[in-house]
Amino acid sequence: QVQLVESGGGLVQAGGSLRLSCAASGRTFSSYFMGWFRQAPGKEREFVAAITRSGGNTYYVDSVKGRFTITRDNAKNTVYLQMNSLKPEDTAVYYCAAAHTVYSPNHPDEYDYWGQGTQVTVSS
Repeated sequence: QVQLVESGGGLVQAGGSLRLSCAASGRTFSSYFMGWFRQAPGKEREFVAAITRSGGNTYYVDSVKGRFTITRDNAKNTVYLQMNSLKPEDTAVYYCAAAHTVYSPNHPDEYDYWGQGTQVTVSS
């Protein structure tokens, strides 16, 4: 089992940047496929990005490609989401998630563990 704690959210103006972090407990972090999702008020949870266990492959939703970057540091048990050129439509609660096995990285049902979320608000 793994516990996930997100941090780094906040209020930023459009065009600005934020870096989210997700710290994982336990000694098996490198065995988990990691993802970031977001949920805006009144909307369903949406896939944002994902990264394989070694960090060798990454996946993004089209709306964030070229602006967001997911990385991980297995020595620090942490996954990051660097968000640049933020837009008001990026406003949401951002969640990190961990999965033992993933066939479709963009499906939230594939993930076994979730953090509590961190709020990101982008003002226009």
